[in-house]
Amino acid sequence: MSEALIQNTENPKTFLKVDAKFPFCKGCGHHHITQAINDALVKLQLEPSHVNITSDIGCVGLVDALFDSVHSFHTTHGRSTAFATGVEIADSILADSKLKNIVVIGDGGAMIGLLHLVNAAQLNVDVTVVLYNNFLFGMTGGQNSSFSPVDFITTTTPRGNIIPPIDIITLLEGANAGYLARKTATDSDLADTIAEAIAYPGFALVEILELCTEYALRGNSIRGNKLAEVAPGKVMELGVIANKKDRVDFGDAYKTKFPGRETTKGTKSSGIVPKYENSLKKKVGFVIAGTAGERVQFSAYTLVETAVLAGANATQKNDNPVTQGTGFSLSEVVISRDEIFYTGIDTPDVVVVVSEDGVMEMKSQGVFRRANESTLIIADESLEIPECAGKIMRLPLRKKYSPSGAAFAGILTAVKATGILPLEAFREIVPTIVGTGRQKKSESYLSIINEVEHNN
Repeated sequence: MSEALIQNTENPKTFLKVDAKFPFCKGCGHHHITQAINDALVKLQLEPSHVNITSDIGCVGLVDALFDSVHSFHTTHGRSTAFATGVEIADSILADSKLKNIVVIGDGGAMIGLLHLVNAAQLNVDVTVVLYNNFLFGMTGGQNSSFSPVDFITTTTPRGNIIPPIDIITLLEGANAGYLARKTATDSDLADTIAEAIAYPGFALVEILELCTEYALRGNSIRGNKLAEVAPGKVMELGVIANKKDRVDFGDAYKTKFPGRETTKGTKSSGIVPKYENSLKKKVGFVIAGTAGERVQFSAYTLVETAVLAGANATQKNDNPVTQGTGFSLSEVVISRDEIFYTGIDTPDVVVVVSEDGVMEMKSQGVFRRANESTLIIADESLEIPECAGKIMRLPLRKKYSPSGAAFAGILTAVKATGILPLEAFREIVPTIVGTGRQKKSESYLSIINEVEHNN
């Protein structure tokens, strides 16, 4: 059993909210499955803070809100498994690996996010997927899904489905999934199976067959005791179908391949050993924007790495159009002495904008509108900045440092003005980021550091 399955000294009788009211239609199998998940958590006696429930779109998207004291996320259609996979990898490699990630997803979400399920199974991340399979799209009007049985009548197949359904268990067996089970919503041992799946140290999926009472009963002879009959003459296998003992969880496999990179809570994990001091008094949020292809996101990355070298925590979020090489390029960087839990920037402390594309995108995102009187705005002198509360410094960034060096120079100017990080730390970081064999590029950035450092 995983380290996450630590006995909770408080022995919770339920993980559901007090007097939780299930919002599902009368007779819907979602009632039974959600209750079974709760019963499984009670059986395992997990610490609520060690549980994360990620929900998908659809009626199943109402499930996570019914639980109390656990972590929860509601994601976009089909992306729940990918999201939970990322959370699990971060927890298993960068943190204490105590979090148990549970995905609740419908057959619609599983169809749309099929590759995410396959990839999670291949990786063998410690994620448990509970698949609510009612054979159709219940939330959007009872349309056909890739899991609908042959001859199944839905609003989009009024004469019966003619396409054989996906067998998710067989498909994931091909992806070398560690734990696979198929049950029905009314099985008496459903909670036990879900508990076994959660306890499994790797990827697990429990497909649970059920009926949408609003749409599935219309014109279909299928009933609860015939759920496994997905095609004439074919009955799907029920029960635990795979429970491999020889697969190693992705996090453990990674730490074996890269020994010494695992960390415990409170330690840095970037591989950078802090060498310099920072002068941060509070969390500082930078918004940096310019034109794609002009090294905006690279420049923001140097800020992140420099902050870590100076003993701070840092996060970076990038944004650009689908076209990648045209239009705007934007980065949001948060720097703090303390751990960063929220990476959004409500009120920017520093704005660096070096092109008209950057101005337009910042206006679109309301960055200038959210600035206050303490916001420092470093702008290229050629730009028209909308009226805002921030303090504006106009500099010949593009003319003096070239379009590809403007964002970097703007960041250095802001750092020098605020004094939060030593410029010497940038000087040390740049060659490591640029890489060996690119001496001229390193020298160009180092010359910008020298110029900004000696400017009044």
